[in-house]
Amino acid sequence: MKKIIALFTVFAFMLNMAWAQEKPKTEKKEPVKTEKKEKVKTEKKEKAAKEAKKEEAKPADVKKEEAKPAGTKLKKDGTPDKRFKENKEAKPASGPVKKDGTPDKRFKENKEKAPAEKK
Repeated sequence: MKKIIALFTVFAFMLNMAWAQEKPKTEKKEPVKTEKKEKVKTEKKEKAAKEAKKEEAKPADVKKEEAKPAGTKLKKDGTPDKRFKENKEAKPASGPVKKDGTPDKRFKENKEKAPAEKK
């Protein structure tokens, strides 16, 4: 009798596991196209208005860009892109250096100041 109950329990467990693997059927809803078009139109109008405002403010930004050397490559926000060699700044070692020429971080003079911790 114990064998039959154990067999039935195993069978019930396997059956439940098989049902658990099935994906539930979901109904696909057709998206409403008119709402999206209206949103896109309003977003385009807002972008056009923002661009017009940016164009008015650009003369001040152009002066900042002209001050940079012509060979530097900039990101969209106007800061130098550190991926390029000409934009990387090499810090001279003020204290002791290792054999390979890099600053030795064991000394106080070579440690970088940590930014203020957030609480």
